[in-house]
Amino acid sequence: MHRLILALCLAAGLQAAIQPSAHASPGLPSTNIAWQPAGTDADITRAFTRARAERKPVLLYWGATWCPPCNQLKATLFNRQDFAVLARSFVAVSVDGDRPGAQKLGQRFNVRGYPTTVLFSPEGAEITRLPGEVDAPQALAVLQLGLAGGRPIKAVFDDAMSGKPLPAGDWRLLAFYSWDTDEQQLLPKADLPAALVQLAVKCPAAETESATRLWLKALAASDDGKGVKPDAALRERVLRVLADPVQSRLMMDVLTNSAGEIVRALDSDAAAPGTPLVAAFEAALVRLQADATLSRADRLGALVARVELARLGTPKDAVQVSLPTPLLRDLRETVARDDREISDGYERQAVITEAAYALGQAGLWAESDALLKANLARSHSPYYLMSELAANARKLGRKDEALGWYAQAWDKSVGPATRLQWGSSYLAALVELAPQDAARIEQTATRLFAEAGRDPAAFEGRSARSLQRAGARLQSWGSDGRHAAALRRLQAHVDGLCAKVGRAEANRPACLALLKPQAKKAA
Repeated sequence: MHRLILALCLAAGLQAAIQPSAHASPGLPSTNIAWQPAGTDADITRAFTRARAERKPVLLYWGATWCPPCNQLKATLFNRQDFAVLARSFVAVSVDGDRPGAQKLGQRFNVRGYPTTVLFSPEGAEITRLPGEVDAPQALAVLQLGLAGGRPIKAVFDDAMSGKPLPAGDWRLLAFYSWDTDEQQLLPKADLPAALVQLAVKCPAAETESATRLWLKALAASDDGKGVKPDAALRERVLRVLADPVQSRLMMDVLTNSAGEIVRALDSDAAAPGTPLVAAFEAALVRLQADATLSRADRLGALVARVELARLGTPKDAVQVSLPTPLLRDLRETVARDDREISDGYERQAVITEAAYALGQAGLWAESDALLKANLARSHSPYYLMSELAANARKLGRKDEALGWYAQAWDKSVGPATRLQWGSSYLAALVELAPQDAARIEQTATRLFAEAGRDPAAFEGRSARSLQRAGARLQSWGSDGRHAAALRRLQAHVDGLCAKVGRAEANRPACLALLKPQAKKAA
C-alpha cells in the first residue's frame, strides 16, 4: 500500500521527472532540428519532394517511445549541436512506431527493429543504415561519409564482394554498416558470417581500422562455428586491439556488445575466466568502463560485458551464479551512482533498464527488482520496466508474480503497436506459465483481438508479427484438443476481425491465418 501512495505522490508532485526530457517535444527525437513526423505515404512523398527540390538526402529515423536504444540515441546523438549543424545537409524524417500508419511505412522501408536509422538519396535509394550502437562522434562521422559519397550501399557491397577497388570511405561505410538492422537487404542472414570474412579479407591492408572492425564483426557473427576459422594471426590481431587503448576505444561498440561471441569464436577452449584472452578482454573493458569520453550507457555496457565474460562456462539460463566479489562491488557502485546522478529522462530509460539486466545477469535479482520498482514513477514508459520485472520473476520461477507484472505492463502500455506487442507478450506468458487457466487465456485473447479490431494497422509490420506470435501460441495450446470449444469461440472473434480487412488487401491472409494452421501455411 505504501508503494502505491508513493507512486501517486510522485505522479502529482514530480510530474517533470516522468517526462521524456525537458528539451524534446512528444513524438519527436529532439527539438534542435526540424524533424518531419511521418505516418503515411503522403508524408514520405512530401519529404522526398522537398529532398529533390533542395538536392539533399533523407535521414529516416524509426523508433518507439519505450525503446531503450532509441532513448540512448536521443540522449547522446540527436540532441547534439554538431548533429543539428549536420542536419542542414539532409531532410530529417521521424517515424514513431505507434503513429497511425507507421507500421505500413515500416513494411515499405523494410525496417523492423527499433531503432533503425536509414540515409536515402533524394531519389529513394538507400545510401546506408547507420549503426545505433556506436558512440555519437563515430555515428556522426559515418553519417558525414554517407552524405559526402551518396552511393547506394548495395552497389558498394556488390563492388567489394566482386573485388573492385573501393575508396577508403566506402570501406568505412561497410565496416560501420548496421548489419543488425539490415533485414537481409544485402544478403540472407545465414550468409552474413561468411560475407563478413570475405569483406575483411578483401579490405586493403592500408585500411587498418576498417579491416579490424570487419574482422571483429565477423568473429561476433561466427558463433557456433559459422564464418571465421581463426588462426594464430587473427588471435594476435585481436590481442593487439585489446592491449591498445586507442584501438580498443575505436572498437568499443563491438568489444562491449560481442565480448562472449568473440572469445568463443577465437578459441572455444579459452572460453573460461582467467585465460589470457579473457584477461586481455577484461583489462580492455575496465579501461572502457573508466573512459569519461563515453556515455554512461556505453560505460555500463563495458561492465555488462565483464559480467558476461565472468559467466563463461556457466549455462546461459543459469539463475544463480558466483561472480568475483570485486566485480559485484563495482557493478553495485556503478548502478547506484548512475541511478543517483541521471537527470535526463531519455538517458534514464536507456541506462536503468540495462543496469537492471546487468544485476540480474550477476545473480543480484532482488537488487534488479528494487532498481526497477524504484524507477517506475520516474520512467516515461514504466510498462517497459514492468516487463523486465515480469522477466525477472519468470526466470526465478515465480509464475504468479510474473503474470501479474505482464498484466500490469499491458494495462499501462501506450500506443496501438505497443499495446498489441505487450498484449501478445502477456498472452504468450499465460499460455506458457498457466496453460490450465483456460478462462483467463480465452478472456485475454478475446480482449487482444478486440483491440486489434480497433487498429486499422493491426496486420501490418510489427503489429502483425505480434498477433501472429499470439496466434501460434494459441494454436499450440489447443493442439491436444482439450480447448477446442474455446478456440472455436476465439475463431469467431477472428472471423469478425478479418471481415473488417478488405478482401483485396494484402494483409488479409495474415488475419485469416491467425488460428488456422493450414491457412497460415498457405499465407
